[in-house]
Amino acid sequence: MRMASAKTLMDLSQPAKRLKTVSSSSSDSSKTVLSVPKSMTTTVSPCVCKSADPDNAALIDYSSSSSPSSLTAEQKSKIEFNKFLAKSRRNLKICSERALKSTTVKGVGFVKLEELLVEETWLEALPGELQKPYAKKLCTFVESEICGNGDGGCRVPIYPPPHLIFNALNSTPFDRVKVVIIGQDPYHGPGQAVGLAFSVPEGVKVPSSLVNIYKELQQDLHCSIPSHGNLERWTVQGVLLLNAVLTVRQHQANSHAKKGWEQFTDAIIETISQKKRGVVFLLWGNYAQVKSRLIDGTKHHILKAAHPSGLSANRGFFGCRHFSRTNQILEQMGISPIDWQV
Repeated sequence: MRMASAKTLMDLSQPAKRLKTVSSSSSDSSKTVLSVPKSMTTTVSPCVCKSADPDNAALIDYSSSSSPSSLTAEQKSKIEFNKFLAKSRRNLKICSERALKSTTVKGVGFVKLEELLVEETWLEALPGELQKPYAKKLCTFVESEICGNGDGGCRVPIYPPPHLIFNALNSTPFDRVKVVIIGQDPYHGPGQAVGLAFSVPEGVKVPSSLVNIYKELQQDLHCSIPSHGNLERWTVQGVLLLNAVLTVRQHQANSHAKKGWEQFTDAIIETISQKKRGVVFLLWGNYAQVKSRLIDGTKHHILKAAHPSGLSANRGFFGCRHFSRTNQILEQMGISPIDWQV
């Protein structure tokens, strides 16, 4: 794994910084400042992205006369964003600690898969799913692959790292899901996969599919094109970035396909369809569009387009305007839109 991506994964596992109060020189009120990484600050705009302000911090003014009802919509949005960002990073820290403890005790990166899904809302939504026969067989396979006991007995790196296998679920609670974007399987190059469809760590070259997603965002919502591929900001707002297959061997695309992951992620999609209402599903490419059979179209919104890869983006992805259409749908239902600016 490249050093740049390793640093990013370690950074992701750090707990959110605490609130600290500083006095204002211009008034007697105090300001509570929550420092978050510059790339994670947000400004909500219903349908049009605003360029990310690199100096923008989540600054909320609490005077002695302030009350939650007096906060602006933007301030409330920032509070909510930071709350769920902190929760996401707590989940990541728990997974990291479990994986590290297992490595320390057993000498390899072995940890039981069921110990790495820690988001309570998903455990409640998928009761006993990882205990089903197919899932137990899947867990045994993945654990064997991680330990180097797979075909041929030669240890090949498995991506993403164990603590990020369920990152999509641990980052986006079930009750927060507004939008689902379905990918195929993780990136299989060193340092790329972070357990979120289409996303890569900061410091890693942005893949061509994500470059095209950024281009469509620029055309659709006038978003500025970022220099990195970290989509964590989307997940915190309720965008589930779900790959159909959650692990892969290094340099072997689809190497963990048809091992049980598809049944597990199909169960996730079906659960969302059955237990929620008004979710927007973005299905890009034939592989994702097959999943429409799992979705109740009378309860949810399904938007289809070509895959954003370099081979097909010009055949229907560019110009699909899925991002503005998603926000329009959400607003029509009285749900806060996604700030797509990365």
